[in-house]
Amino acid sequence: MAASHIKVTPTGASLGAFVTGVDLSKPLTDEEVAAIRKAWLDHLVLAFPDQPMSHEDLERFTQYFGPFGDDPFIAPIEGHPHIIEVKRAATEKASVFAAAWHSDWSFQDTPPAGTILHSKITPPVGGDTLFCNGYAAYEALSDEMKAKIEGLKAVHSAALAYAPDGVYGKGDGSDRSMTIKASEDALNTKSHPIVRVHPETGRKALFINPGYVKTVEGLSDEDAFFLLVELYGVTHDERFVYRHKWQDDMLLMWDNRCTQHMATGGYDGHARLMHRTTVAGP
Repeated sequence: MAASHIKVTPTGASLGAFVTGVDLSKPLTDEEVAAIRKAWLDHLVLAFPDQPMSHEDLERFTQYFGPFGDDPFIAPIEGHPHIIEVKRAATEKASVFAAAWHSDWSFQDTPPAGTILHSKITPPVGGDTLFCNGYAAYEALSDEMKAKIEGLKAVHSAALAYAPDGVYGKGDGSDRSMTIKASEDALNTKSHPIVRVHPETGRKALFINPGYVKTVEGLSDEDAFFLLVELYGVTHDERFVYRHKWQDDMLLMWDNRCTQHMATGGYDGHARLMHRTTVAGP
């Protein structure tokens, strides 16, 4: 029996859709979960407006799509080890968290399949999240470039962000309201193919991001830099980007295997609070 009451409305951008007709504060049927998973794989980013949810609701919804992933470097909320707070105080002067293109935890041995983010307090201005479509970016490459990068691996690391001398390390703003735990562990590296075949759709996507990629195996740092800059120029082209605007009690889920995202600021003087979970990779 199809979950025909669920309505999926594409954003009109290269990715993203709004989902209505389902209450995420209640257990879902197998048919509802299947319909949401199909929409997720089709549209990469799903937004569910008007969804007041408890911590338990968020945990239950997350586990429909896989086991919890591991969230390093950020302390979870008390009593809920798989939920982290993404928050910013109205008076905070520290840099906006995650304001660079990245795919969540791409430096892990098995990067997460998805991320789920639920808004609790939304500023009246600013704070949009940008997403880009790794499938579309790969498909836009020339045959020559596709051949050039086939088989190449990018070296991923959390050092730029979470090492002691990283963005969120010793020099971070003293008034940051999030509990970020910089560590020497961030210096570890893991290589992943630049061209990734999505394990569920079988489609090829660019799996690189400037937040966590250091270089490319087998290339000089200079050659790797110019290759990556060229690929990012395609990936972040406005044709392949969706700008998401938040509302209170909105849940967003996205596929880290074929997208990148970044936070934006523009809400100084206003508080913000969101709760986030991670869906483990295959």
